[in-house]
Amino acid sequence: MTIRETQEEIIDEFSMFEDWMQRYEYIIELGKSLPLIDAKYQVEENLIKGCQSQVWLHAENVDGKVTFTANSDAILTKGIIAILIRVFSNQKPADILEADLTFIDEIGLKEHLSPTRANGLVSMIKQIRMYALAFQAK
Repeated sequence: MTIRETQEEIIDEFSMFEDWMQRYEYIIELGKSLPLIDAKYQVEENLIKGCQSQVWLHAENVDGKVTFTANSDAILTKGIIAILIRVFSNQKPADILEADLTFIDEIGLKEHLSPTRANGLVSMIKQIRMYALAFQAK
């Protein structure tokens, strides 16, 4: 599935909810289903800078595609990183770098986050793209 197709799927899922309380609950549920990051990757160098809560992100290049795992100590943040991993994991580095992220605005995510969480979202995306850039350069 392409990044765009995954984003469309997420937009469709979020459109089923009538209000933001239901969407927050859904984001939290997505976080609960996030596959756990291996404990050996839940270390200082994998912490995303700029997040209010702790978010660990690890990436591996598997057969030319980037695979991400993550965890967070905050339930909502864990759901946000779960959405991003769903979009970007198992994609080629070039596709990650070229991806248009309008789905974030289309589902209203950024506008319904506190300023510090919105900054954290930007930091997560930035770190995902940094990994993709590093793998593309290899």
